[in-house]
Amino acid sequence: MSAILIRPRLFQNVEPVRAGFTTRSGGVSTGAFASLNMGLSTGDDPEAVRLNRRRAAQLLGFSASDMAIPGQIHGSEVLHVTEPGLYAGFDGVVTASRGILLGISAADCAAVLLADAEAGVVGACHAGWRGALGGVVEKTVGAMNELGGAPRRILAWISPCISAEHFEVGEEVASQFDAEFVVRRSPWPRPHVDLAGFIRSRLIGAGLASDGIETSGRCTVAESDVFFSHRANRGHTGRMMGLVGLAT
Repeated sequence: MSAILIRPRLFQNVEPVRAGFTTRSGGVSTGAFASLNMGLSTGDDPEAVRLNRRRAAQLLGFSASDMAIPGQIHGSEVLHVTEPGLYAGFDGVVTASRGILLGISAADCAAVLLADAEAGVVGACHAGWRGALGGVVEKTVGAMNELGGAPRRILAWISPCISAEHFEVGEEVASQFDAEFVVRRSPWPRPHVDLAGFIRSRLIGAGLASDGIETSGRCTVAESDVFFSHRANRGHTGRMMGLVGLAT
């Protein structure tokens, strides 16, 4: 791991795929956003965020102007993009166009990065508990299939996110998950949810091979010195970004 990017092992030496997930280090933002805040909607200085995005993109061989970023509304809609931009109303994006860098903001939710190198298709989605329950993962795989992707070839990486140890929820949320993803322990007053495990199950349900899925296993709350965490920082914090694209 560099100071700026975590590079998924799953995508190493998989041409022409480039992928990474930013940490909170290596940028120019200050205060609660120190230092590599990638989120423009956080209240941070927009110029600092733009510089941070430029730094991260350059490490993957792209520029910040190559980014295609969904607006992220905790929904499940997915869009096929052919040019960079901000796409309001969507939580997932896919592309078969080289030179576009898909970006997913996160600060406890998971960024899921996907690639079918043979077909030349990549995808990315924002999977919080609402979006994951709503099918954003399956819809992203489906959108990749429409561009020539095949589930058994698709590789998927689940970013650092809130772990079951820290993801306390109410019964009204826990009841929406299969029992295997709900954790109850005697010291805990309320149930907890295994978000990454649930996302992995959704990927397998969409047809991906289990050995084609890599989960980071790192917790944004437990490692709030490394990652921005909405829960650990009580909402006043920056954003990481999951990035995936096809090099030109």
